[in-house]
Amino acid sequence: MSKGFSTRAVHQAGLKDPSSKAVTFPIYQTSTFGQDTPGHPTQYMGRALSYGRSENPTRTALEETLADVECAAYGLTFSTGLAAITAAMNTLKTGDRVVACADLYGGAYRLFTQVYSKLGIQYEFVDTTRLDCLAAALEEPTQVVWLETPSNPLLNVTDIAEACKLAKKAGALSVVDNTFATPCLQQPLKLGADVVLHSTTKYLNGHGDVVNGALLTDQKELWDKLKYVQNACGLVPGPQDCYLILRGLKTLALRMERHCSNTRQIVEWLVKHPKVAKVYYPGLADHPGHETAKKQMKDFGAMLSFEVKSGEEGARRVLESFELFTLAESLGCVMSLVNHPASMTHASVPKEVRHQVGISDGLIRVSVGIEDVEDLIADLDQALAKA
Repeated sequence: MSKGFSTRAVHQAGLKDPSSKAVTFPIYQTSTFGQDTPGHPTQYMGRALSYGRSENPTRTALEETLADVECAAYGLTFSTGLAAITAAMNTLKTGDRVVACADLYGGAYRLFTQVYSKLGIQYEFVDTTRLDCLAAALEEPTQVVWLETPSNPLLNVTDIAEACKLAKKAGALSVVDNTFATPCLQQPLKLGADVVLHSTTKYLNGHGDVVNGALLTDQKELWDKLKYVQNACGLVPGPQDCYLILRGLKTLALRMERHCSNTRQIVEWLVKHPKVAKVYYPGLADHPGHETAKKQMKDFGAMLSFEVKSGEEGARRVLESFELFTLAESLGCVMSLVNHPASMTHASVPKEVRHQVGISDGLIRVSVGIEDVEDLIADLDQALAKA
């Protein structure tokens, strides 16, 4: 029978350890597996177990669970979100071209421009919220269209269905980073994407105690290619990490309800604050991507950014004054986090590029947690008083 998201996340593709029938899937903390006959690995859960880099049952459980909640046929997990991006880039060759959204995670920008561009892969960064700009960029031969929506850190919203149509028409694969939205709120494969990316470090784990990444797809040939890279390059996570994400997934739907509820109330408070110049959040009616977000998301998420009127110095005073919000990299944790993109997550992006796409030095990015919202607003209030 058809099952809802929460049921699938809790029951995790109906997986039980075949040998023990354990309710919680075990951690297979081993580097290698014995064989009865040379060259004939043990078959377990449909996988050939030979060496921990190639297969591990706990990793298989996570990959199949992630595929299930993202409504994908196939899943792969990696040691970090950037390792997942690395796997995708390693399927390309010299001379290939990637069209990417202009406002994207700074680590991805750094990897593209400082590593893979030196290997002859070409990158063009465009405003993918404008389909005419994307269509113009795709007039040149392109292998991959790389999308983030909502984007990091400006929460720009790209129309996934229309952007993926343009990519398909151009003969390019579409990759959608779904980290901010999670499969609880948005499922890009259903909208036409070829690959979905997650930094599972974030909401899917949700507790700030692991780093991990994932790629999901419906295409067997593409999965085979990515799996080969995963094994050949050794981009795999350890079984303990996989276990922690499996555990976190069980409460994802409940956490996202609280994350989103808290965020809506904080946004309503921030837009009225006299020291706040602008709030970036797709749930706001005047956000340029609001209608698109309503169409493709179940809720607007728990990430927001805002600018203080006093610029960079004011932003720094605010960021140094929080008592509950933690000034830290990352996002998607049960604890609320704040970040200064210009000097932290996007420091590797040249200043002129940051300013060109709208990332000001006075921008503060907020990952709203699941604490009591009254306490979070009180903390914002006392911190903004320092601006």
